[in-house]
Parts: sequence; structure tokens; C-alpha cells
Amino acid sequence: VIYRDFKSSNVLLNEDFKPKLSDFGLAREGPTGEHTHVSTAVVGTYGYAAPDYIETGRLTTKSDVWSFGVVLYEILTGRRSLERNRPRTEQKLLEWIKHFPVDSKKFGMIMDPRLENQYSLSAAREIAKLADTCLMKSAKDRPKMSQVVESLKQRMHTSDVGSPSEKSYGDDEPIDSNKTGNQMDASASSRRRIAHLAKLSEHVGGISRRGFMVMQRAKVP
Repeated sequence: VIYRDFKSSNVLLNEDFKPKLSDFGLAREGPTGEHTHVSTAVVGTYGYAAPDYIETGRLTTKSDVWSFGVVLYEILTGRRSLERNRPRTEQKLLEWIKHFPVDSKKFGMIMDPRLENQYSLSAAREIAKLADTCLMKSAKDRPKMSQVVESLKQRMHTSDVGSPSEKSYGDDEPIDSNKTGNQMDASASSRRRIAHLAKLSEHVGGISRRGFMVMQRAKVP
């Protein structure tokens, strides 16, 4: 089953901040057998739909992968995919982030300022690299959602304690207990966020055909 309209506003959080997907109104059964795609009228939300789907109307399992990549960058930056109230060069998220390559020193400038520098920059880079693979122009070059899930789980287990500047304390440097405490909190928060992302990606790629049919019947009065 292909979600077809995956976006941040369709992700709900419960009291434990665990994600749940909502609004399956545009979901479609994916290709079966030897078929690689299903042809359909282009629907969804501007800024989240994969370019190959927009251009051809061919819906594949990789269409949702693109949308997930957009949401990953929304989480990193704290911005929506399209914000018309910003300067023209900053309105489209995916165009704006091109000015801050993931391996450049400028990358940290895209991070959500509301995080107040309490995050691991190395972990943020890894998430951005994963997002970039989801946003490959050619659908065949994007990973499967199962691979995205596995990548997020691996990053959750390998996420280390680090400041945005990726500096460590020297033996001759006074240790600020408040600062180190904040770093530990940031690392724990980072691992929780990655775990939630992994769970969310499981939802995106794990809607079974039976579950889809149940949801479709539930909409019939």
C-alpha cells in the first residue's frame, strides 16, 4: 500500500510522543506481480510529492520514500517544505538546503534554532545523508522503506554524545557540570528522536493490504 500523501501534518503524537499516521484517504494499493508502478491522477500536497510521480503520474513504492526524506529535513530544520512568508530564496525547503551541503562547515546553519545547540551535529549529518538518499531524483536510486528503517535503527544505536561543534573536553579544561549534563540530555533526546523516526518509517512502509482494506471499509457508512 502506498500512502501517497505522507507529510508532517499527517503525523500525530500520543502522550509518549510516539508517532501515528492519520488520513489514509489518498492511500492506494501498490503494484503487484511484475508491475513496477500503478498509473493514477496526481494528488497529494505540493512540496511532498516525488518529482517522478508529478511528471508521469506513475505511483511506485519509492514515492513515499521521497516524502519521508522531506519530513526528515523538516525535523532537522524546523521548517515546512514550503513557507511563503520567508524571503524568496528560502521559501522552498529543498532548494534552500542546497546552499548548506551536509559535509560542509555551513551545514549546522540549517538546524532548528529552537534546539538551542543541544544536539549532536554528527547525528544530524547522518540523518541528513539518509534524507538525501530518500530524495534521489531517480526512484530506482532511493532506498526501500525497510532499508530506511534499518538505517535509522543503526543510527540510534551508534549515536554518540557530541556538541554541535563536535568538540570534546580536554583534560586541562574545567568541566562545567551543567554543560555536560545538557550534552547528555541532548544525546538521550537525539536517540529518542531517531527511535521515533524509525517507528514512523515502519508505519510508512508497513501498511498491509489487509489493513488497508479494513480502513477502506471503515469509511463506508
